[in-house]
Amino acid sequence: CVRPSPRLAAPILQLWKLRPGRPAPLTTCSDAAYNQTAFPTLLDLRSREAVESSSEYILLSVLHHLLEGQCNPDLRLLGCAVLAPRCGGGRVHRPCRHVCEALREACQPAFDAIDMAWPYFLDCGRYFASAEEGCFDPLEKLRGGLDAEEAPPSGLPPTSVRFAHHSYAQMARVLRRTAARCAHIAKTYSIGRSFDGKELLVIEFSARPGQHELMEPEVKLIGNIHGNEVAGREMLIYLAQYLCSEYLVGSPRIQRLLNTTRIHLLPSMNPDGYEVAAAEGAGYNGWTSGRQNAQNLDLNRNFPDLTSEYYRLAASGSGRSSHIPIPQHYWWGKVAPETRAIMKWMRTTPFVLSASLHGGDLVVSYPFDFSKHPQEEKMFSPTPDEKVKGGAEGRCGRERLGRGWSMSDFNYLHSNCFEITVELGCVKFPPEEALYTIWQHNKEPLLNFVEMVHRGIKGVVMDKFGKPVKNARILVKGIRHDITTAPDGDYWRLLPPGSHIVIAQAPGYSKVIKKVTIPARMKRAGRVDFILQPLGTRPRKSLPGPRRGGSGVRDPLGGPGQYGEPQEPQEPLGARRQPSAGGKPWWWAYFTSLSHHRPRWLLKY
Repeated sequence: CVRPSPRLAAPILQLWKLRPGRPAPLTTCSDAAYNQTAFPTLLDLRSREAVESSSEYILLSVLHHLLEGQCNPDLRLLGCAVLAPRCGGGRVHRPCRHVCEALREACQPAFDAIDMAWPYFLDCGRYFASAEEGCFDPLEKLRGGLDAEEAPPSGLPPTSVRFAHHSYAQMARVLRRTAARCAHIAKTYSIGRSFDGKELLVIEFSARPGQHELMEPEVKLIGNIHGNEVAGREMLIYLAQYLCSEYLVGSPRIQRLLNTTRIHLLPSMNPDGYEVAAAEGAGYNGWTSGRQNAQNLDLNRNFPDLTSEYYRLAASGSGRSSHIPIPQHYWWGKVAPETRAIMKWMRTTPFVLSASLHGGDLVVSYPFDFSKHPQEEKMFSPTPDEKVKGGAEGRCGRERLGRGWSMSDFNYLHSNCFEITVELGCVKFPPEEALYTIWQHNKEPLLNFVEMVHRGIKGVVMDKFGKPVKNARILVKGIRHDITTAPDGDYWRLLPPGSHIVIAQAPGYSKVIKKVTIPARMKRAGRVDFILQPLGTRPRKSLPGPRRGGSGVRDPLGGPGQYGEPQEPQEPLGARRQPSAGGKPWWWAYFTSLSHHRPRWLLKY
């Protein structure tokens, strides 16, 4: 790169590595995938000092906190590529336009939530280039940094399960290596990022990875919700390798399971908290060190409290216990990006069964975690589906504290998914020598649990022309908790053995009632299809929700509705912040206090 002229008094800026005689790096851009830039920049900033004092640079340095971890560090790296563009081969390289466009589509809702305009210097058409023009991807390192192969320790072959604690990078490599080894039945994908920018990496197993198949039930297992509870994290890493290996060697049980079930494993929901706990080491970790995420939020308690809403509805005589909407006031509090990622994941995938893996006790709990009378911590709090579930008392020699609502309660009350909470043992961060024994104790229960998704009934709801009816409701007489059909019209209803009256209904159609009997030892879901006859009026596209507010703003989850269907907008995430004096957004005073150059380009109005 050509050095700037002497009159600019600005040497080539070192972004990544410090070298003798070179200026210190720009802190906000210190992890860029290149180490040289030249002045003037794409914004015509002519010195390092000018970059650091600019409102654009200040925005990048605080955007992480303004957006509460969303789109981090993607947006920051994209902005750095404009503020301090890549220099090499004697010219400045512009970042790729398609990267900018994809990120804007994903991150625009986060800006709308805090009532901030999209930054002008991230104008995809003005400051970015096409691939034909020789652009570069500033996020390439972010996506590819965990793909490099790592030699297994102690000479173990790459197919062996290593019963040890895995760092974030090791976990990601194991999952991707496993998916590559079983590419015909497995794939990895990300549901979002943690507050500190780590991918929330999922490995999926099914006969057709990446696709929902008609009447194939979907199960999710989530570990490490609390960062210092690590046994579940390791169990899911081991389970992924076990499923792959057993399928390849021809295990009839595993092949049958993966050919009929779509299984999603998220080993670490809280990778940031894990880093804090791992720094102390196994056996030395305190009871709370690393429990919360990087925002100091308990992720298991960060979900909307729908249980209180259920009790309120029950007291009013409604008794509704299914598909309760998220209250608008929820978005006024802090919503972790990890929590938001899980809710969006639930919205786009028709999960039937789920388990969240914890530590610190030896117990299985199930909704409702939150008692009708919170002061009574051991009060029995059954759901309408109590007969489907089971549980045990804690056995770690300590008094169990009142739990409050949880992710399990939210799953049950907001979606079709039944979730249980599993406490795997009394030690939150067990030593490595204990991990093999823990795996032996939990391998069979984990498999049995996944297989339970095939209990009850399943089927398809169609109209008289064979067209699937999505969002039809499946009701069971005597159980005030209904489930809805997926976009292909298929459904799954977990039920205990016995006789049940099952009803299928949808707006614009007459209801259909059937009696079904489930034998006590039946291990495969019985098929019960419904054909709905249209009424005189034209059927509506979907059932009216109990609350779909119409403020005209974007959906706070920034995506489609349940199972990929569009939803009406809800209360925006940023509504929790009140405007400052003079009608300006709450963040405006911060920027105006730093400089007389007021960034009016951040204002939407």
